[in-house]
Amino acid sequence: MTRAMEQYLRKGLKGTAFCPGCGHGLLLGSILRAVDRLGIPQDDLLFVSGIGCAAWIPSPNIGTDTLHTLHGRAIPFATGAKLANPKLTTIIASGDGDLTSIGGNHLIHAARRDLDVTVICANNQIYGMTGGQTACTTPVGTHTATDPAGNVFRPFDVCRLVKAAGARYAARYPVTRPVELIDAIEKAIRIKGFTFVEAISPCPTQYGRRNALGDLAKLYEAVDASCVTAEEAARLGEDERRRRFVVGEVVS
Repeated sequence: MTRAMEQYLRKGLKGTAFCPGCGHGLLLGSILRAVDRLGIPQDDLLFVSGIGCAAWIPSPNIGTDTLHTLHGRAIPFATGAKLANPKLTTIIASGDGDLTSIGGNHLIHAARRDLDVTVICANNQIYGMTGGQTACTTPVGTHTATDPAGNVFRPFDVCRLVKAAGARYAARYPVTRPVELIDAIEKAIRIKGFTFVEAISPCPTQYGRRNALGDLAKLYEAVDASCVTAEEAARLGEDERRRRFVVGEVVS
């Protein structure tokens, strides 16, 4: 984090709870840079998160009002906050397990109801904080604590899920491409209604070491290489395409 973003960090913060090399620290920086560009007063911002590694992105790091809520319940808490004070710019930042599995029903219905919030999903493709279990975003064949032989179930395409539910904006980028990611977060916050940004975030501790990607540089290279545009994906065979993340704006 550069000193230019220190004004957005909670005073007295000594460090983060993220494991060394966790992509969530990069996502934190991207969120703050997007907020800084928009010039939203900090008193008008509310960040909401559930439980998990990504829930630590806003709380305790960001020096605005934050709600650190129950597992899978970030969106219901944000709904109440938005009803109480519609003028708040309300941003939900949490993980793939929290938002799309335990809290999946809340996610799709918030999109359907066009709740005026921005959801930022830090997708590390695994339950990181609770031991490395398989998530509904875990790719087929990936090794986890609960699938040591490799996950056999297809993962959610979360951007397409919220698109089908009615999201006004949805985009996906890895944290290794901060320019595109910051632009997407800024645009999502600017749009009134339900908006969604999925950030592919490397997890060296649970995902990397279980999948022969324990070397940090190797993990980040693998994540970046797994991201393709829709045009690039169209040229791939079906099996190859399943192992890639299609990045870009899914709804714009």
